[in-house]
Amino acid sequence: MPTAELTGNASREGDLAWVSLQVERGLIAGARGDGPGASQLCRAVTGLTLLEAAAVPGDPLAVDALHDALGPAMRARPHPARVAVAMSGGVDSAVALLRARDAGHDPVGLTLRLWTDPAAPDAERACCSPAAVAAARATCHALGVPHVTLDLRERFRRAVVAPFVAGYARGETPNPCVRCNGAFRFAAFFDFARRVGAARLATGHYARIREHRGRLLLARAADEAKDQSYMLARLDPRSLERLWFPLGTQTKEETRTQARAAGLAAAGRAESQEACFLAGGDYRDFLARHGLEERTGPVVDERGRTLGRHGGFWRYTPGQRRGLGVSAGEPVYALRTEPQTNAVVVGPRAALARRTVRVGAGRLFVPVDRADAKLRYRSPAIPARVEESARGFGLLLDEPVYGVASGQAAVLYEDDAVVGAGLIAAAS
Repeated sequence: MPTAELTGNASREGDLAWVSLQVERGLIAGARGDGPGASQLCRAVTGLTLLEAAAVPGDPLAVDALHDALGPAMRARPHPARVAVAMSGGVDSAVALLRARDAGHDPVGLTLRLWTDPAAPDAERACCSPAAVAAARATCHALGVPHVTLDLRERFRRAVVAPFVAGYARGETPNPCVRCNGAFRFAAFFDFARRVGAARLATGHYARIREHRGRLLLARAADEAKDQSYMLARLDPRSLERLWFPLGTQTKEETRTQARAAGLAAAGRAESQEACFLAGGDYRDFLARHGLEERTGPVVDERGRTLGRHGGFWRYTPGQRRGLGVSAGEPVYALRTEPQTNAVVVGPRAALARRTVRVGAGRLFVPVDRADAKLRYRSPAIPARVEESARGFGLLLDEPVYGVASGQAAVLYEDDAVVGAGLIAAAS
């Protein structure tokens, strides 16, 4: 069998490190490198498998270089006890890893390095930043667990960030977290689990999996305040038999208590941010930096009368009241945006009411005539009549909903189970 050579490099604050690994028959037969801690780390990993090498700690810069080499090439034979654990660097994934280890599994930590806006205020605090990667790796190594990093920055930018920008350009209000979790992120997680021979994937999400009407479906978490089933709703139910949410039956406070009891550094880590690539920045500023034109246009009422001016229609979303900059003698809200005319249409709250919603790019997971429809992450679910269509479903809501926005996810619940999901195409 020919020798494979794996190389990796890393830089930090002006320091550089690189490693080169010669791999024969699945073992590191030789290793060399340069930079802080590289020589010591190369000696420590010689003779190990790639997975064993991923559990070896060392100088952070040298370890970064080692993992740059290991990530794309990581392979391992299937093992029935092996579980891949998605690691963000926060407390939830740290406790998910702890639960997997304590349950007798053979865990392998995985962190995805995703693109974040370099001009954002807290780029280093995002859940996929270099600092988060380092925190996730430190948690794994402290528990004696291998950790692997996959650099998916450009793929993430094309698959999640670019559609986010394009959606606003079309006058939509897209939810990038639904796109990321429902497709991109979990596709990468499952592919990695297969490559390292893991029978299951565990994550720190607050959701559950349960049998409902004869099949496995995603379900709400026990902690309603932290429930993430809405963000995960577009996961294919066929993947759920390989998925495990260890935190789905407990509260966030219980998670922190478990982390403190285990002495995990992540116990006090702040919550990860939604839309991680924004890294704490305002989405409007992000859109202005990434291609959407700040072109002045009219703010009009429903009869077309100009009430004011705006600096970009994409800065407004249905239901928005603040920041409209108009005076109409009564409170007014953004009703819709019109990209073709560069106009923002405003009106009274009553004009926001919607009873009929058309949902595309989705499906019903079980046949259902009625369900509770959740149309925004922070909004309550509303009972609705459901009618399946060729590419999604239609909803007739029992009561009007205010501020329905195209591009947002529509998630259907029957009891606590997710029975359908898709993206809102239109509402009236």
